[in-house]
Amino acid sequence: MSEIRAAFYGDDFTGSVDALLQFARRGWSGRLFTTLPTPEALHAAAQTVDVVGIAGIARSLSPEQMDAEVTPALRALLATGAPIVQYKACSTADSAPEVGSLGRVIELGREIVAPHPVPMLFAQPDFGRFTLFGTHFASENGVVHRLDRQPTMSSHPSTPMTEADLAIHIGRQTALPIGAVSLTVYADLAERLRHADAAGVVLDAVTDADLVTVGAALRDLPVPVFAIGSGGLSQGIAAAAPGTSAPVPVATPAAGAVLVVSGSRSPQTRRQAEAAAAAGWLVRPLPLDVADAAEAAQDAVAALSSGRGVVFTSADADVSGAGERPVLEAIAEASAIIVKAAAQARAARRVIVCGGDTSSRITRLLGIEALSIAANPWGNVVLLRPHATDPAIDGLELLLKGGQVGADTLFLDVEALDA
Repeated sequence: MSEIRAAFYGDDFTGSVDALLQFARRGWSGRLFTTLPTPEALHAAAQTVDVVGIAGIARSLSPEQMDAEVTPALRALLATGAPIVQYKACSTADSAPEVGSLGRVIELGREIVAPHPVPMLFAQPDFGRFTLFGTHFASENGVVHRLDRQPTMSSHPSTPMTEADLAIHIGRQTALPIGAVSLTVYADLAERLRHADAAGVVLDAVTDADLVTVGAALRDLPVPVFAIGSGGLSQGIAAAAPGTSAPVPVATPAAGAVLVVSGSRSPQTRRQAEAAAAAGWLVRPLPLDVADAAEAAQDAVAALSSGRGVVFTSADADVSGAGERPVLEAIAEASAIIVKAAAQARAARRVIVCGGDTSSRITRLLGIEALSIAANPWGNVVLLRPHATDPAIDGLELLLKGGQVGADTLFLDVEALDA
C-alpha cells in the first residue's frame, strides 16, 4: 500500500509551487509533475514521497476545457491512494462561471473523488489572505482590502472580483448549494463538515492556528477527502501532522545574471521591472512575433553573457505580433524561445517567470517533466530545480512568480542570492 499522505492538482504553476512549498516547510517530501504523468511515474513517486502534485492550467480554462484537463488529473491522484486530494486554487479565489470555474471543480470533485461536502479554504495569513464569516480579504502593499475592493483583484483582466462573500461568489458558478462555517463554531468543525447540507463549504481562517484546525478536521473526515483551497490549506493539512524531511535550503550558490520573462500585467510586477531598469538591467517589451522573439533572444544572450540582467515584460507588448494566436499562447511561445536560447548558450542559470498562467505554459514548452524545490530564500519565494531531458533546461533554477508576489527589488534580490 502507498504511504502517500496527500495529493493535489494546482490550477496554475505558481500556485502549484506554493502548495509544494507549504508541504515542504512542514517536513513533507514531495514531487510536482508539470503534466499528467504516466501511471507508472505517479505510482513510483507515491511510494517515495509524502505528497505528489500535478501542475495544471485550469484557472484559465472554460468549464468544458476544465473537464478535459481536471478529470484525468483527479482520477490519477485518487488512484495513488492519497487520503486527501486537494484542488489547489489561488488565495484570491480567482474564478468566474466562464473561466476557471470553482463551481465546476466542486461538481467534478464530488463526482470523481467523493460525493461529500467539499471543504474550501482560501485564506493564507502569511500571504495577507484572510476569511472571516465567509468574507474574504486580501492585502496589497501592506493594506488589507475586502476582496472586491482590492486594487488588483477588483480590476483583474480575466476574473475581476465583484463579490467578497465567497459562498455567493462560488455559488454563481454552480447550481449546487454553497454554504459556510465560521470560526465561532470550529470546536466541532469535522462534525459540521461531515453533516453539512451544502455541496461546498467555505471555511474561515485568520491565523496559522486556524489553518491547523482545518487540517486536523480534514483528517477526521471519511476518506478520501476532496477539498479546494490555497497554499493555506496545504499548510494546514501538513501542519496538523508534520513530517520528518530535512528543512528546505535557504539559498544556492551564486548564478550570475538573471533572465526574467513576464506574462503578468500586475502593478507589482511592473514595479519590479522598473526597479530592475533603474539598476541598469536591460528591460524591454516582449516581442510576440516568433521571428522577433528569436532576434530578441540573441540580444538577451549578449546582455546576460556580459553580466547584465534582462527583463522582457508583456505589459507593453505589441499584441498585434500574436497574429491569430491567443495572446496568452503567443506570450508563452515567445518567452520559451528566449529562455531556451539563454539556457543553451549557458548565458543564464536563474530564470524568473512572472504570471501563473504564463508559467504553466512556458514550463511545458520547455519540456520540463517535474519540479522539486532547490531553495526557499524567504517568504513564499522558491527556487525550483526542473527535471528535463534537455541538459540545458535541467541545469536551470526557476522562480515561477505570481503577479502580486515579491518586493519591488525581487529581481535584484534573486540575482544577489548566494549560499
